[in-house]
Amino acid sequence: MAIGSKNLTPEGLDKIEDSVLIEELKKAKEELFNLRFQSATGQLENHGRLRAVKRDIARIYTIIRERELGIRAVPAVAAAAPATKAKKAAAAEAAVTEEA
Repeated sequence: MAIGSKNLTPEGLDKIEDSVLIEELKKAKEELFNLRFQSATGQLENHGRLRAVKRDIARIYTIIRERELGIRAVPAVAAAAPATKAKKAAAAEAAVTEEA
């Protein structure tokens, strides 16, 4: 029995690039906030949705972390232009030194 959104399966998340995953994460966190608010005010009808959204958030975090560690392959579209924090920092530093 699968808990969570049907479109956020690990197989489906493998095909999504990082920027889209971040957007999905933001949407899921916003939904979780709204569900918690509904729960606190007694308006929540489907309590199972809280659990499903929490699992979706955890699933997205897991996929992102596995990609950072190289455990999970990055989609072909995103693999063409990998950008790590170190490369971004070096590019930003080079841009600052060129301006000066």
